[in-house]
Amino acid sequence: MSAFVTRAAMVLALSGAIYIAPGAKSRASEQFLYAALGPETSIPFGWLDFCRRYRGECDGGGAPREIDLTAKAYKDIQSVNLLVNHSIQPVSDMDHWGVVDRWDYPTDGKGDCEDFALAKRRLLIERGYPRQALLMTVVREANGDGHAVLTLRTNRGEFVLDNMNDAVKTWTMTPYRFVKRQSQVDPNLWVAIAGGGAPAPIYVSR
Repeated sequence: MSAFVTRAAMVLALSGAIYIAPGAKSRASEQFLYAALGPETSIPFGWLDFCRRYRGECDGGGAPREIDLTAKAYKDIQSVNLLVNHSIQPVSDMDHWGVVDRWDYPTDGKGDCEDFALAKRRLLIERGYPRQALLMTVVREANGDGHAVLTLRTNRGEFVLDNMNDAVKTWTMTPYRFVKRQSQVDPNLWVAIAGGGAPAPIYVSR
């Protein structure tokens, strides 16, 4: 294993993520690497409204794809997460737009959780990562509040980009209960996450 890959693995370990070097064997079982998905479920209103305003951004469909989580890919992912987290001012939709729920790109430097996630999704797509592996996801916080994160489907498990944490973590190491997310085959289909509970509205800004 090269010194570069070893350093990358150390960074991931410190951040709470799991990086498995090419050729290495994971001790984690498949059920911990990837969330168990259920049937199709309701689409968040915020996504439907976003697609009405950004029609080209919601086109898609095709075979599921994964990110090859090399050291370079992890560096790209980490840099995008840090860039967005530290360049956007957190503000609620009500304070920002005067409405309860609006998903949008934070082009004015302000946004709430789903806006952070959308910005990260767009930047990673621009860097060449497949849309089918970048999944808008609804979760619940420990207090029951709704929240949005970006799930990355990789060949080494599923990772989460969160505006409330600069670390790139595996989905099992977050404090959330996962509810639903976009389908890999179509961004306009959403699937339940097994054991996630009832769909959560995304009204809370952090």
